[in-house]
Amino acid sequence: MTMLDTSLPARNTRKGLQKWSRVLEPWYYLSPGLVLIAVFIFVPMAVGISYAFQSMNLLNPMDSGWVGWDNFSAMLDDRRFFKALGHTLNWTLSSLLLQFVFGLLLALLLNREFRFRRWVQALVFLPWAVPAFLSGLTWSWLFNPVVGPLPQWLSDLGVLSQPYNILSDPQLAMWGPVIANVWFGIPFFAITLLAALQSIPKDLYEAAAMDGASGWQQFRRVTLPFLAPMIAITVMLRTIWIANFADLIVVMTDGGPAGSTSILSSYIFTTAYRKLDFGYASAMAVFLLLLMTVYALVLLRIRHQLLK
Repeated sequence: MTMLDTSLPARNTRKGLQKWSRVLEPWYYLSPGLVLIAVFIFVPMAVGISYAFQSMNLLNPMDSGWVGWDNFSAMLDDRRFFKALGHTLNWTLSSLLLQFVFGLLLALLLNREFRFRRWVQALVFLPWAVPAFLSGLTWSWLFNPVVGPLPQWLSDLGVLSQPYNILSDPQLAMWGPVIANVWFGIPFFAITLLAALQSIPKDLYEAAAMDGASGWQQFRRVTLPFLAPMIAITVMLRTIWIANFADLIVVMTDGGPAGSTSILSSYIFTTAYRKLDFGYASAMAVFLLLLMTVYALVLLRIRHQLLK
């Protein structure tokens, strides 16, 4: 009896260790990835957030240190910041809407069987493989009235009174990067929505056709409900990418003319790497991070409701 009593604690300890081993085993295998994520994502993000509360102007290194909320207060008095915020909304919404519409139309087209469909798919997905810098440079040439055809075509169509570079027109300059961004981003929606379309059971369309549903009714009653969760997640991701996508604007217009194409991400880039004011740039980046986080939470909530 005494020997059984002394063996019970050892047996319970062994079971406890086995239980904890099963719980910790997945984390053991995940640990290399988690360490890399922490080192290359969370640590730099924490350092960047800390810069937002410091004076980090390399042109004035003697005036550095902790300044608290001063960088955020300066944002409230910065007219260029609010101007860039307005341009960011315009840039993001117009790019997102056009990318989504054309991407959905292409996905619906590629979901049908027709001759040379695979060749068309390859051509549609090609812009996604082009580096953003090269894409911006190419579109800058296309809009140039000397070496590019677009100004002449727009003039012949009556859109422009005469061939000129719209990138130098404050009223039209934003449409240059928007068009380049639409061309660049259509494949993302086409790829993801095409994958979602191919997962819809064909039996549903056959049943809807037997009930006399038209093509539009099939799209509204069958296709859209199945696509809604994928649309929510792709719109969320693409919105965040577009809002932070300064490459095309920096290459094509550099925020000009007269700041008419400056968005928050390009203004942050200019403030950090040209004015060398990393503190104020980090404060604006933190604001953009919070804005995108709130937006993502709202979209995820909507997606959760759609999946119910």
